[in-house]
Amino acid sequence: MKIAVIVARVLLGVVFVFAGFTKVVPVMPMQPMPGDLGAMLNLMVAHKWIFFYGVFELVSGLLLLAGRFVPLALTLLAALLVNILLFNVTLAPSAVGIVAVLVLGALEIFLVWAYRESFAGVLSARAQPRLTA
Repeated sequence: MKIAVIVARVLLGVVFVFAGFTKVVPVMPMQPMPGDLGAMLNLMVAHKWIFFYGVFELVSGLLLLAGRFVPLALTLLAALLVNILLFNVTLAPSAVGIVAVLVLGALEIFLVWAYRESFAGVLSARAQPRLTA
């Protein structure tokens, strides 16, 4: 079990370090894309959203590779993975892209389950006491 967690953590970390690095330090020129996909990507590049996403992906990937603050990295990546899935389903529908995101999502869910003690407060079915002012 320990080895599976390490393998999943490293795989997810490598993918997001690479993805984040290519957004923070653009090593490949972006090719123009047609339609809504091109408009969305042009807006994201023009307003530095791509850089913002890249920083979150890079930091989360590095945290996963280092094995430090893994629950924080998983929390950040959960939001990014949902966004990537919605992007691939709505703007760039392709079987390869959707399957890739689903595989990354499965790794994410497996790691959340492996670190379930850290998420106990969020995933608990018990009622939490309310704070009153």
